[in-house]
Amino acid sequence: MPAPLLPAPGPARGLALAQMVNAVGDGAYYVCSALYFSRVVGLTATQIGAALTLAWAVGAVAGVPLGHLADRRGPRGTAVLLACATALAVAALLFVRSYAWFLPVVCAYATAQCGLAAARQSLLAGLVPRGARTGVLAHLQSAANAGLAVGASLGAVALHTGTPAAYLTVLAVDAAAFAGCALLLWRLPAPAGGEEPVAAPGGRGGGFAVLKDRPYALVALLNTVMLLRMPLISLVLPLWIVERTAAPGWTVSLLLVLNTVAVMLFQVRVAAAVTGLAGAVRTARSGGAVMLASCAVFGLSAVVPGPVWSVVAVLVAGSALLVWGEMRQSAGAWQIAFGLAPAGRQGQYQGFFGAGVPVARMLGPVLLTALVLGGGVPGWLVLGGFFLVAGVGMGPAVRWAERRGAGAGRVPVRNAPRSTGHPPVRSGLPRTTAGTNGG
Repeated sequence: MPAPLLPAPGPARGLALAQMVNAVGDGAYYVCSALYFSRVVGLTATQIGAALTLAWAVGAVAGVPLGHLADRRGPRGTAVLLACATALAVAALLFVRSYAWFLPVVCAYATAQCGLAAARQSLLAGLVPRGARTGVLAHLQSAANAGLAVGASLGAVALHTGTPAAYLTVLAVDAAAFAGCALLLWRLPAPAGGEEPVAAPGGRGGGFAVLKDRPYALVALLNTVMLLRMPLISLVLPLWIVERTAAPGWTVSLLLVLNTVAVMLFQVRVAAAVTGLAGAVRTARSGGAVMLASCAVFGLSAVVPGPVWSVVAVLVAGSALLVWGEMRQSAGAWQIAFGLAPAGRQGQYQGFFGAGVPVARMLGPVLLTALVLGGGVPGWLVLGGFFLVAGVGMGPAVRWAERRGAGAGRVPVRNAPRSTGHPPVRSGLPRTTAGTNGG
């Protein structure tokens, strides 16, 4: 039975609503941005690709210092400022008509986006008890998918209209959505102690301690490998369906809808079983195994005999396995990312861990198209092997990080009380615990 889309009333619901509003704008932007940049701004495909690659590279690097800023100056105020900065960057795209202006604006957009993700994670850590964070993040993921679906529908209307005014309207909606997100974040209570940061623990080095934390870096790298599933569903699988299978083109839309709806309905229930690092490791490991199975099924779709409906059935089965593995991988990663980060440094640690998303966006399309479209069925199996190895490797990497944390005076997180999906939220009470894409 699907869990409720939003958590119980309180700060957790406020975070989910901010995420949903943000996602409505993102959904419309993702559908229309490429055609806007080419048809209205007048850029070539090469210029767009190069600029976006550079922008997400800058954003990935900026996540740590902006997360550190949230740790030192307060996550709520930092998140609000970065949401406003993102709104201004999107609004600036309304007036860009040359590559010379397009490049710095999209770099500012990606930087603000990555910093906002880190600051929101730090804010969540300050408002939600440790044992409930994974459940709240699952609600945020479900809310984001609902918002993306609404936004994509708005974007589809603009695509059908096909006029510059329609594309400009979509960008204006995205800018307004980030402004609305900033307002919702501002209405949340400040974490315990107001906007003052929690004192950083000793023994982990000063400044950007995460850059010296090799076990955590290994965990983040393994998670980045598993995040290669992101361009898989949005880019590689559609190309595979069109070029290598007998399935009709509408199958692409069917699988995307299946993925979105499944996450909306079941991510919270999947995450409810993850209550500590030990459970998170098992969940991430099983997620890698399920994604291996999905890759094998997708490879089978090119050689399955019989009528077209049988090919579509195989692709639907592979997509169902992929989204099941995705939800398990996400739930495990959220718990691991929060559980291994020391108190007072959630922002910079989440910024570092979250850098896997822009890295997957940058490198995934090139790597996966070469591997899958160039390698065929064996390429699918190799990709699935990467997912499995990364999932299995999480166990030793997390244990190494736990030993490192214990040696630095941080108590490892084992098993916390089970999350119900409706977590109690502390406001105005002293923080007693340290603390988990998307994705």
